[in-house]
Amino acid sequence: MSNNNYTELSDSDDCEKYISQFIQDFPLRSAEIGQGTVIKRALPSRHKRMIGAWCFLDHAGPAVFPQGDGLDVGPHPHIGLQTFTWMIEGSMMHTDSLGSRQLIRPGQVNLMTAGYGIAHAEVAPETETHLHAAQLWIALPDDKINIAPRFEHYPELPAVSRDGIDFTVLVGEFLSAKSPVAVHSALLGVDLQAAQSTRTRLSLNPKFEYGFMAL
Repeated sequence: MSNNNYTELSDSDDCEKYISQFIQDFPLRSAEIGQGTVIKRALPSRHKRMIGAWCFLDHAGPAVFPQGDGLDVGPHPHIGLQTFTWMIEGSMMHTDSLGSRQLIRPGQVNLMTAGYGIAHAEVAPETETHLHAAQLWIALPDDKINIAPRFEHYPELPAVSRDGIDFTVLVGEFLSAKSPVAVHSALLGVDLQAAQSTRTRLSLNPKFEYGFMAL
């Protein structure tokens, strides 16, 4: 029976059938960035343009390469958004037109707010041989599109362990842990890592749209 827009279902099979009508699967596509680095692009696509304010999602690696042959994305401009980089393995140097220069390492986030305009570059150090990262873009709300550009580095993020899974809260609040990453929309970003097969149940906000991507 339904009550206040929620549906009470008789068993798990009914529940799965009910939920499945709201789930959309779509393939990733390959894209090339920098000097020949091939990545998997989830957003935007013809199947899905945005998930909430998340308007872009690239998955780079995992990759191993000779020293000096890593990621090399030269200076390029952005406006009206935030770039969000989550490093899983390896390292990368960020530089921008504000004078920022920041090496990002595994478990860290770089957040660049483009606002009315900024240019940046992302290059693997000469000695680096590994790359595994996710980069997302966040569309700024209309009243924030022309704010001043800025860059922030977050070396530590809150983590919670439950059901054999480590949940690192990248953006927003989850499992009573709140990320310090400063965004301008109601967003959630969580990295889930399990050492072995497990099961868990996630409490989700019915007002949100969610995307899951296997890294």
